[in-house]
Amino acid sequence: MAPRKEKAEKVASNEAADLVLDYLRKQNRPYSATDISANLHNKVSKAAAAKLLKEMHDRKEIEGRSAGKQSVYHVIQDPEDAASPGELKAMDIEIQTIKDQIAAAQGEAKSLKAALTNLNATMSTSDLRAAVDVLEEEKAEILGRLAGLRSGSIRPITAEEKVAVDSDAKHWSKVESERAKITKDMWLQIVDCLPEGIDAAEVRENLGLDE
Repeated sequence: MAPRKEKAEKVASNEAADLVLDYLRKQNRPYSATDISANLHNKVSKAAAAKLLKEMHDRKEIEGRSAGKQSVYHVIQDPEDAASPGELKAMDIEIQTIKDQIAAAQGEAKSLKAALTNLNATMSTSDLRAAVDVLEEEKAEILGRLAGLRSGSIRPITAEEKVAVDSDAKHWSKVESERAKITKDMWLQIVDCLPEGIDAAEVRENLGLDE
C-alpha cells in the first residue's frame, strides 16, 4: 500500500497574512490566491488566501487586478526601483555583449571540434614514418632503374615502355609530394600541441622526420 501523503500543517490566522505578504515580496510577481495556496503547500488554504489578499488590497498594502475569472495580486512597486533609460541601455549593451561572447565561444568550439576530428582522421606519426620508409625504398628502386636506362647499360626500351616508365615515375613523384605535404601538416599540428618549454627541433630530430 502506498504511503499516505502527510497534510501540510495550517499556520495560525495571525501568521497567514505575514506569510502571504512575505511570499509576494520575495517572488515579486503577480499570483492568484490559488497559486499562493499551492506554492505555500497549503499552509494557507485557498479561501483564507483569497480573503487575506482582498483585505491587504483594501488596505493598499498590495496591488491587484482581475485576470479572467480570478484576481491576481503583487507587491506595490516603488518607482525609485525602476531602471532609468540610461540603465536600461547599459543592460541592453551588456546583454548583447554576452550574446556576442556566447556566439564567439560556440564558433571556437566548433572549430576546435573540427580540428580534433581532422587530427583523429590523420595518420599517426608511426604510420607516417613507415609510409615514408616504403616510399624511400620505392624511390631508390625507381631511380636505380632510370639510371640504368639512361646510362645505356640496359637494352634500349621501346617508346611504349619509356612512356610507361615516365608515367610511373611521375605517379610516384606525386605520391611522394603528397606524403611530404601530409608529413608537413602533421608536424605543424604537433608543434601547435607541444607544451610550453619543449624544443620543437629536438622533438623533430627524435621523430626522425629529417632522415
